[in-house]
Amino acid sequence: MTDSRSDRFVRSHLKTRHLVLLVELGRHGSIAHAAQAANLTQPGASKLLGELEHALGVQLFERLSRGVAPTWYGKVLIRRAGAALAEMDAAHQEVMELLSGLRGRVGIGTVLAPGTGLVPKAINLLKARHSRVHVAVNMSTSKVLVERLRGGELDLVVGRILDTEAADELNFEPLTDEPHLLIARSGHPMAGRTDLTLEELMEQCWILPPAGSILRDRLTALFLSHGLEQPAETVETLDMPVVASLLMNNDMIVALPPDAVKPYLEAGLLTILPFDLGVSMDYFGIITRKRHQLSPGADAMLMALRDVAANIYPDYRAPAHP
Repeated sequence: MTDSRSDRFVRSHLKTRHLVLLVELGRHGSIAHAAQAANLTQPGASKLLGELEHALGVQLFERLSRGVAPTWYGKVLIRRAGAALAEMDAAHQEVMELLSGLRGRVGIGTVLAPGTGLVPKAINLLKARHSRVHVAVNMSTSKVLVERLRGGELDLVVGRILDTEAADELNFEPLTDEPHLLIARSGHPMAGRTDLTLEELMEQCWILPPAGSILRDRLTALFLSHGLEQPAETVETLDMPVVASLLMNNDMIVALPPDAVKPYLEAGLLTILPFDLGVSMDYFGIITRKRHQLSPGADAMLMALRDVAANIYPDYRAPAHP
């Protein structure tokens, strides 16, 4: 049931220019710069902000000597304002799509393993069905991608939900887990050995994902549980072509799901080192926003992801089509 107070606030006080101002204040941290970006005068922007704070009865921004900083209330409004504006942009896009046939833009985020298998295959299928749909792909960590999804910057994400606070806002269709193995070049000095120890492996140069990613946290926990520090030599990247090039031209090692480098393994360029990391990863899946109607193009992307996933992940069961 809709809260009547919220309904009055939206209908009586909230205007599109309030939403635009909130987003720009979040980007710039300055009333003057936000006003310029929102095509407002500085006094006009200050007045709009004052109207919002008065209507809500809370302080949205702290006034600092060099700009403004959002309070917790302000952060909520900024995120929701961005999502609301993204919804209106999506509505415009959807109308245009319906007028001219299925086309438009789909923003999809993906973590590494599905980004090298599932997602490219789904895009190929989507293009075979609807060639005029433009797809923009962003590869990053689940945390970053989910925040972009919540803010309306992405339509779908293939990843994990790590923030329990965000879980109530999102739909999650589990696909599969990711067994991570140690990968190196085929001629690596440790290739073929069956007596490897973690202490020996720590002397190698490791390619690691960025700090804050679930794999980085679990590798760190693995090292600490064995009384070891982080590897002395590391390279930090999620870029798969860079990872593959570094592996093939150096004696570096990396923890990856084999599917992420399947072509290199099949070509004999890379190999799996015989050492059980014992690092378990949570299931990744297709993530969308609850109570959000996907555009026709984004819905077609979702259907393509489901169809491909049903063929490559034995445990996946696609939801029944409405």
